[in-house]
Amino acid sequence: MGLRLNIAMILMLFLLKSVGNVQASIFDVKQYGAKANADITQALTKAWKAACASTGQSKVVVPRGTYMLGTVPLEGPCKGPIELQVIGTLRAPKQQSGDSWVSFNHIDFFTLSGSGTFDGQGKNTWGQSECSKNKYCKQLTINIRFNFITNAIIRDITSLDSKQFHINVLGCKNVTFQHVTIKAPETSVNTDGIHIGRSTGIHIIDTNIGTGDDCVSLGDGSRDITVEKVNCGPGHGISIGSLGKFPNEEPVSGVKVIGCTLTNTMTGVRIKTWPASPTGSASGMHFEDIIMNNVGNPIVIDQVYCPWNQCQAKIPSRIKISNVSFINIRGTSKFQEAVKLVCSKGVPCEKVELHDIDLKYNGHDGSPTYHCINVKPAISGKQNPPACTVKA
Repeated sequence: MGLRLNIAMILMLFLLKSVGNVQASIFDVKQYGAKANADITQALTKAWKAACASTGQSKVVVPRGTYMLGTVPLEGPCKGPIELQVIGTLRAPKQQSGDSWVSFNHIDFFTLSGSGTFDGQGKNTWGQSECSKNKYCKQLTINIRFNFITNAIIRDITSLDSKQFHINVLGCKNVTFQHVTIKAPETSVNTDGIHIGRSTGIHIIDTNIGTGDDCVSLGDGSRDITVEKVNCGPGHGISIGSLGKFPNEEPVSGVKVIGCTLTNTMTGVRIKTWPASPTGSASGMHFEDIIMNNVGNPIVIDQVYCPWNQCQAKIPSRIKISNVSFINIRGTSKFQEAVKLVCSKGVPCEKVELHDIDLKYNGHDGSPTYHCINVKPAISGKQNPPACTVKA
């Protein structure tokens, strides 16, 4: 299926391309004292501030080589379009405090590019904090944060071995991730690949993610999100949620996951909400043309999501899930339960569609199964396993 870009994204890419045709002023960090195999925190900060103050198009360059980098917030707004091109490898401190390593804040018309690597050096920290018990721990550091960024493209970079999430997107609008690589072992704890919250018009395209948690996770307030041609694995799959853990969460709407391949992941495509949640909604979520290779539970709606028993499981979720489609999902399931649709008894799911599902079970102890509770899905096309028996 072809790339589905909305008008805002087309306009953004056109404007960024137009900007790219203008000769940019170059701010090489070596001009500000950076040296290979040394700390360049001050050099990068100085180069960024100078570029940000430039009235024309500017580009900050980190050339080939390996550099140490401490915690660095790169602040806007800037006076003109700005690009950070990372060609070398940036290495975080092995022991680090705070919730972010490199953060980009309040920038319009921004590009992060280059073949370089953001190495979080997280191997010695995974599992050493409450993150092993608490999904929303604050003790460990996120590799890259994008806070309140508009009209941006992030392309060709690599995030390696983050201590916690690799990339966190908050309060952003019209941002595209393209040809991004995210790498961490399956055993890394809470290392979501790209986490999005309270953002609109975010597109993740032609990206490879292998990590120890969700490849892509969408928090509350995620609107108009496209995840297309993403290779995911290892990891926990592509997830909407978890939703409903906190008060005053914003609705999720307009999510498309298209043409992705998941390999050896814990789950496939998943919507998850907490029991005993505040009132909320998640709607207009569509999963299409997805290949599953030895995936545990390839299709999941889980409205009794309760890791580490941190909830009142007997009280139903009040997140209303509606207008959901799973179309042309095919491949193999690691577990016998290939399709699991467990909706809330308080607000049952509505307008759930499954069309052309073909999932084979890799085990030898039976055939693949559906599991449906509090949902009456519309079934059409091929159905392997056979369509579920609805339990009200």
